[in-house]
Amino acid sequence: MGPKKNHRVRRAMWCSLLFGLAGIGMVTRSDAQVFATATSTNHGTGRVVIFRYVQTFSPGFTKGAQPDRVILVWKYKSAQGMPSVKERQQMDALEDALAPVLETEGFATLALVSTGEDLREWTYYTRSEHEFLKRLNAALIGKPAFPIEIHASADPLWTTYETFKSGVVE
Repeated sequence: MGPKKNHRVRRAMWCSLLFGLAGIGMVTRSDAQVFATATSTNHGTGRVVIFRYVQTFSPGFTKGAQPDRVILVWKYKSAQGMPSVKERQQMDALEDALAPVLETEGFATLALVSTGEDLREWTYYTRSEHEFLKRLNAALIGKPAFPIEIHASADPLWTTYETFKSGVVE
């Protein structure tokens, strides 16, 4: 419980900072969600955290259909707080392996990805935490081990996502 709580507190501090819109969305995924990016700078260290998030959901999308939140956490070490090229490529490979298994037929939505301060987090919302974990394991069969932690809990109001989104200044 300790490390999970610390993540939330640390991320909550980042979310309370002023976000600047870094890029406006591009349409990705087959369900036509529009993604955007935002950045947050820690004024004490000058380090940046980059966020990719769903800016606009496809017509007819209902958040309430995915009441469980699953956060995948990948910790790394870097002098600048950003992953190395090799680590970023591995992170991209993980995300690419999961997308077709988790996001089909509206089962799960990758709502938010944050990268910086030696941490990448993928925030998914899903119909079922249990089924999400089964699908995640199935997607990773035969792949190299990924150094991820998994934190899951009910979040039927999408509080984590909504708190982040309310802090974005466009």
